[in-house]
Amino acid sequence: MSGIIGTKELRPVTDREMRLAPFFGQRIPCCSATILLPREAAMEKTQFRYATSKTLWLVFLLCASICHAQRAFGQRLQLHPDNSRCFLWRNEPTLLITSGEHYGALLNLDFDFEAYFDELEHHGLNLTRTFSGVYLENPAAFNITNNTLAPASGRYLAPWARSDQAGYNAGGNKFDLMVWDEAYFERLHSLMQSADRHGVVVELTLFCPMYRDEMWHDSPMNHINNVNGIGNCERTDVYTLAHSSLLDVQLALTRKLVHELRDYDNLYFEICNEPYFGGVTKDWQNRIVEEILQEESSLEVPHLISMNIANGRERVDQPIHGISIFNFHYCVPPDTIALNSHLKGVIGENETGFRGHDDLLYRTEGWDFMFAGGGLYNNLDYSFSTDHPRGTFREFKSPGGGSTELRTQLGILKDFLEDVDFWRARPDNSLIDSVTPEHAVSAMHIPGQAVIAYLHTPLPNKPKDLAALRRRGTEAKLSLRLPPGDYLAQWISTSDGSVIGETRITSTQQNGSSEIVSPKFDDDIALRLLQQSNQ
Repeated sequence: MSGIIGTKELRPVTDREMRLAPFFGQRIPCCSATILLPREAAMEKTQFRYATSKTLWLVFLLCASICHAQRAFGQRLQLHPDNSRCFLWRNEPTLLITSGEHYGALLNLDFDFEAYFDELEHHGLNLTRTFSGVYLENPAAFNITNNTLAPASGRYLAPWARSDQAGYNAGGNKFDLMVWDEAYFERLHSLMQSADRHGVVVELTLFCPMYRDEMWHDSPMNHINNVNGIGNCERTDVYTLAHSSLLDVQLALTRKLVHELRDYDNLYFEICNEPYFGGVTKDWQNRIVEEILQEESSLEVPHLISMNIANGRERVDQPIHGISIFNFHYCVPPDTIALNSHLKGVIGENETGFRGHDDLLYRTEGWDFMFAGGGLYNNLDYSFSTDHPRGTFREFKSPGGGSTELRTQLGILKDFLEDVDFWRARPDNSLIDSVTPEHAVSAMHIPGQAVIAYLHTPLPNKPKDLAALRRRGTEAKLSLRLPPGDYLAQWISTSDGSVIGETRITSTQQNGSSEIVSPKFDDDIALRLLQQSNQ
């Protein structure tokens, strides 16, 4: 399908873009122009070029109606109806796996998100985490090299417009919290459209605690940085119900963002990053969720809402109404998933780090988390910067990892899981009797189809000497308790996705033990046991 606007031809517009293009006012965001028409609606280009404005308007309304009609059929990211531990997106079972930048793609004007999303798509990754712009960092924060959340002077874009009054603590004029910055929302839509084109879901994190005084001193919500006199409080009181004028600003921003993004299907909202720091109260989080739900009450399929629960692990006994994604940070080991087996919703790990730089650390962390029953994994990738939007930065000293190679490896994890009916899979380590020599091992069972397993050299959370723990040329022997049947066993390299060994085994007795020996491998390996038909 091709598109033409006025008298100017555009690039070909894909069927997917036409199907999924959201509609805002007089803009269809799958292109930068105001009205997009398919070739079939024009009959001939020459006739269309001289069409009356009335005709253009009628066809425009038709296109907009089609877009809305397409949205009504459940394309939006939602929980899978048969397994709430994973997603359904565009009518396909979906896991969200990525290695993404440090959340500054929207607020940092120097960050090229088009190149960034292209890099994610190249590796088959489908998620990014993006901060809304109410929070920013300075270049020294957390010892992050070339931090995308720390824009250069004059390159910070907030939701609120600048006033004509000088005095913003981080440079430039103060903000007017009663006026939206149209440039911000244009960039927001451009980012969402780019993510859509590249098959990427956006986690939009609305708020973030002020970890340190200097972060609060740079916030537009601080009374020293706005002309409204709003936000005259301590940083630990910012996200409470104690200051009505500040709360009103936060609720207004929540409504505005939710309204602007109402038609995108590649989106979910996170209330607040790490609300267990900086004085964020649960009552305040509940109030933000209420505002999102109210704003989307007319939508047949509202957007999912995420809550960041804890670093490591924590049992959620009384989840806030409306939460469908329970995100954790630094889940080594991923025991928080079993701890919350009672929850309905996806359990995710949407931030990693503070373990070292090596790819092995975050590759094994991702495999372990997903095999434990996770539905979302986001490695925080410090190889992305404004100068390296394709993630080619190597010399960083940031508190985590990230590389082109790691993104390839996480793409292999995603492909491996998608090769089976992962939405029917259940973690089941009872399938593993033993492994020699000792390895960390986990397994999942897809009834009637497959058993899959993953094993790697045992690693502590923060290894002091990783080199001493690595294993080269290992040959592992597994004793398995498989359901009766014939199986094709395939050993998969986690580095390049290739099948490096294949054999056939038969399990003749319920809970009987079957032995299988791996080919030689370095550090970690995956196993796929495909149940064969009896015919």
